[in-house]
Amino acid sequence: MCLRMRKTYISGIFIALLACSAIPSPAQVKQDNTQVNQRDRNPGEATADQQKETAADRNLAAKIRREITKDKSLSTYGHNVKIIVQDGIVTLKGPVRSDAELQTITATASRIAGGDAKVTNQLSVEPSKP
Repeated sequence: MCLRMRKTYISGIFIALLACSAIPSPAQVKQDNTQVNQRDRNPGEATADQQKETAADRNLAAKIRREITKDKSLSTYGHNVKIIVQDGIVTLKGPVRSDAELQTITATASRIAGGDAKVTNQLSVEPSKP
């Protein structure tokens, strides 16, 4: 290998290693909703594993999820809120990016569930960080 090719080869390896070291490892990346999920560990809080396995509750949750994900004005956070249905009562949990998003999701769930009395809103507004 000639000297010029060897230098180019070594420089390429060095640049590749340098670029890889700038990528944060998964342990260095802070998870967005870790604090929000702390609330779910409290006794008495509705969690996804408590979702009833009745056909009516599953269908209601699916209808709400389908309508929310169809709404392209919502952020990824809005599309990923937790929807828990127990005996026809809907609990909404998770962070959303704005008050408008919170209101849209709550209104959608209320319309599909059959009224505001059937929806428990535990969504929180957490604007994106710059």
